[in-house]
Amino acid sequence: MAAISASQVKELRERTGLGMMECKKALTETDGDIDVAIENLRKNSGLKAAKKADRIAAEGVVVTRVAEDGSYGVMVEINSETDFVARDDNFISFADKIVSGFFAAKNEDVAAVMAGDLETAREQLVQKIGENIGVRRAVVVNAVEGGLVGEYVHGGRIGVLTVLTGGTAAVAKDVAMHVAAINPAVALPADMPQEQLDQEKAIILAQPDMAGKPEQIAEKMVQGRLKKYLAENSLTEQPFVKDPNQTVAEFVKAAGGEVVSFTRFEVGEGIEKEEVDFAKEVMEQAGRR
Repeated sequence: MAAISASQVKELRERTGLGMMECKKALTETDGDIDVAIENLRKNSGLKAAKKADRIAAEGVVVTRVAEDGSYGVMVEINSETDFVARDDNFISFADKIVSGFFAAKNEDVAAVMAGDLETAREQLVQKIGENIGVRRAVVVNAVEGGLVGEYVHGGRIGVLTVLTGGTAAVAKDVAMHVAAINPAVALPADMPQEQLDQEKAIILAQPDMAGKPEQIAEKMVQGRLKKYLAENSLTEQPFVKDPNQTVAEFVKAAGGEVVSFTRFEVGEGIEKEEVDFAKEVMEQAGRR
């Protein structure tokens, strides 16, 4: 068996980004053949990725990309186990590669777009970083006729795509920024699901000040409060975050446009994160020594 030199280990580490012991082991198994060692490590990456796949990945980034003419945009959520990895240059580069793939494919089917080279890249990143990495969801948003798509990402954790008729890219971005900050339930009052309105009406009727009110008065009070509820939760009716003296609808109208819709992603929303008992974890680690 050939002796493995420090320079060989260093070269393999530089070419793969893996740890010293893993590189030394790979070189030992191939009698110092770096190219074969790399090939074996690549083959093994799928196995390592599979072993980490059951670990919860609730951190990560949201990335967007919009066509220069505003005709369509894509948004993808890519998850890691820790926020530290989400800020890693390798992870950020991977995220850029992923959103490029979805943008080129104009397809939001994660399984279909990830098949092939992108899945291989994911497995290699799992091997390199040592965390479960997943592409959770994606969306493709198309502009309406005479309109455009806007984008905004806040801190890599909240992403928004907006659709306007008319207006400008700057206005569409400002509206997306508002959505990121305020998180409205719907774009337009008419978009509010009837089930949600019925639930809110039941809550209003159960309030103490509604007790004993004549039916007609009670109904007027209900309608007034529902109108307020819709204004508070509909994007177009909310005070614009950059100028509260006008609503979002008024801001967009002044630029010759109207709001059509929005899509908002926030990293980890809906994922049940594992609660870590650090004291217990330390005790368990101490017991294994």
